[in-house]
Amino acid sequence: MFKKMLKLLARPAEFSGYDKLLEEIKRIELTGLSDAGLKNRVKEFKDKFSAWLTDKYKDCRDTDNVLLNKLLRETAFTDSYLPECYAITKELCRRSFKLEAYDSQLLTGIALHFGNIAELPTGEGKTMAAVFPAVLNALAGKGVHILTFNDYLARRDAIWMKSVYSAWGLSVDFIQGAMEAQGRKKAYRADITYMTPKEAGFDFLRDTLVYSPEELVHRSFNYVIVDEADSILIDEARVPLVIAGKDGNECGSIDKKLVQSIEKLRPEIDYLTDENKRNVFLTDTGISILERELNCGNLYGDNLELLTFINNLLHAKTLLKRDVDYIVRDNRIEIVDEFTGRVAERRKWHVGLQMAVEALEGISYTPNSRILGRITIQNFISLYPEMAGMTATAQSSEEEFLDAYNRRVYVVKPDKKCIRVDYPDEIFTHKAARDRAIIKEILEVHKSGRPILIGTSSIEESESLAERLQNCRIDCAVLNARNDAEEAEIIANAGKLSAVTVSTNMAGRGVDIKLGDGCPASVETNKVLDLGGLYVIGTNKNECIRIDKQLKGRAGRQGDPGASRFFISLEDELLNRFEIRKLLPKKYLGYRQEEKIEDSKLNSLINHIQRVVDGQNFDARKTLGKYSLLLEYQRRLLTKKRDEILYMKAAPLLPASRPELYRELCGQYGTGKVDAVGKRAAIHFIDECWYTFLEYCESVQEGIHLVGATRKVPLDEYRKLVIQEFDSLMNRLEDDMLQELEQTDFGVSEADFAVRGYSTPAATWTYMINDNIKVKRFSLFGIN
Repeated sequence: MFKKMLKLLARPAEFSGYDKLLEEIKRIELTGLSDAGLKNRVKEFKDKFSAWLTDKYKDCRDTDNVLLNKLLRETAFTDSYLPECYAITKELCRRSFKLEAYDSQLLTGIALHFGNIAELPTGEGKTMAAVFPAVLNALAGKGVHILTFNDYLARRDAIWMKSVYSAWGLSVDFIQGAMEAQGRKKAYRADITYMTPKEAGFDFLRDTLVYSPEELVHRSFNYVIVDEADSILIDEARVPLVIAGKDGNECGSIDKKLVQSIEKLRPEIDYLTDENKRNVFLTDTGISILERELNCGNLYGDNLELLTFINNLLHAKTLLKRDVDYIVRDNRIEIVDEFTGRVAERRKWHVGLQMAVEALEGISYTPNSRILGRITIQNFISLYPEMAGMTATAQSSEEEFLDAYNRRVYVVKPDKKCIRVDYPDEIFTHKAARDRAIIKEILEVHKSGRPILIGTSSIEESESLAERLQNCRIDCAVLNARNDAEEAEIIANAGKLSAVTVSTNMAGRGVDIKLGDGCPASVETNKVLDLGGLYVIGTNKNECIRIDKQLKGRAGRQGDPGASRFFISLEDELLNRFEIRKLLPKKYLGYRQEEKIEDSKLNSLINHIQRVVDGQNFDARKTLGKYSLLLEYQRRLLTKKRDEILYMKAAPLLPASRPELYRELCGQYGTGKVDAVGKRAAIHFIDECWYTFLEYCESVQEGIHLVGATRKVPLDEYRKLVIQEFDSLMNRLEDDMLQELEQTDFGVSEADFAVRGYSTPAATWTYMINDNIKVKRFSLFGIN
């Protein structure tokens, strides 16, 4: 109770003003206007807005986007302009979509304009809610980005909302994974652009490699709205986006004999895992066996590369599981996202762990590449002067939103009260009993025709459950990482009469599950409503509370009936990984019964443990954030140097420091040629310094967890080493660059720019590094 009171008192005072703005919007009546009259009202507002903007900028030399976003959020502006803009947009939505905007959507739009994270329940219309602030901010002419969960939603939402934007005279476009550079550049020049954060981030990384401003696809960042904010801003936030190019230097490969030796090691004898099953380490017996089989002498002597290979193989063998953490498809490893159960496109583990998994699976090693740039989604989002987000599950992560982004969570009441019934969890002593209870429940409910959605924790579990259902002659649709291309269609059909859908975790985000055939007046829809709506079953509790809430939220949208129930076993990973069994009453240890356990205290204990684990994961994500934050600060310092040269006609260093040489070269090759080649040579030199520095950071981070064995703090050691290396780089940068310019062949032709590395790399590829395994490693020595 005390915590709730503190939260209430800590809520920003501005939240109380949102209701007043809502009333002002609703007071503006536009339904009586003809289409021509409404069009004229749009023009009048745009003229008024333009005049206000001109007046505000008349004394400003620099019309930067930071100042613009500050002006658009001043009370004087919002009181005078926001209600009318939202009222006009509301009427345009009504005429375009035959939909009346709910108060909840308008309040969400208000909260988004002021840079909050808005929590709006599933099915309440977040797509339309985002249109209101998008229009208001886009009218300033600096562009608005709306980040969606996947390419499908980016395309769908942009096309769906286009008529409203067009009525305002605003252009809208979207980015898709397969688009070429020119198409992307055009899309970013639109007033409103829909895309995934990965596509926007990868385009930013590509822009860091260009040799002329004309090659840039992004324009300056302005205002961004993040859909499914909990997934993008928290679950995916610390995942590094990487752009890589070819590397002539191949790193060492993992010897087959080493792989065979690791595979023969015995758990609890040759290696141990910690009590959380997040870390693994060799015993003295295991060390002796490897030293003997590999004939390597003291393993902890001068054998750092071998030790790193062993460590990665041991982690891959013990902590990663096929069909849970990854799948093997088309002779390659595909990582499964732990939060969605879908294949995480273009994602890899760091080089050493990726090699280890491929070696254990007998897959040809992915050719080595050179990292040319990297940025986490969290650091990429920080490039925008103003950011807001929306999701159905934000409140349980409000501390993290505040800590990581300085953003408050604004909870919006739904238009219709949620009447979903969330039944108490059913707890069983062992998995077999739980699984039989789930099958029994599904069979019983399915007899009536009530649609059922079952959320599982892994591909393995989803396929096993589907097989058992088929043996019981129940047809079911299965959605997991193996068939995620069919995601939207499978989820959309989950509310049909007699439908049984098995899904890994929270697939299908952004796709509504409509009951029956989707027609409110149809016989099928009313039959499903009479049966109680969609019934959601969870086969276990997730480490993340939000994931469980998201699964429940698939039922009971917009006041529809629905129900949810979780089935738990005391053998579930959540309880075993975190040694919860030690806290269980002794009567349940080693005891098996078929019936569910009737013990309210046990239920409370499991819920408490889930909250504790959620908190531990939050702390782990903060640690990863600290690693990436330092690298991002260093990237921005070096990028500033690079951009100074990029936007100049010539690199200023040579004329200023070696004027005689500069005049001599100009006399020999011409000023234009010397300036052009010198600029490209300088940019190339800075890029090479950065690439080398990234390689150094990767090598440090690869083995930094090993210092924990010496009682040192990994993060402190990482910072010390990386700061020393970067300071050394920056201190000698200009001298080294000048030396490079003195040795440059200024007679090189434009055709040979690419050969010399003086042009934007032609062959690059992008991917994401799965850093969760690093969280697990660091926890062995404590999170610091």
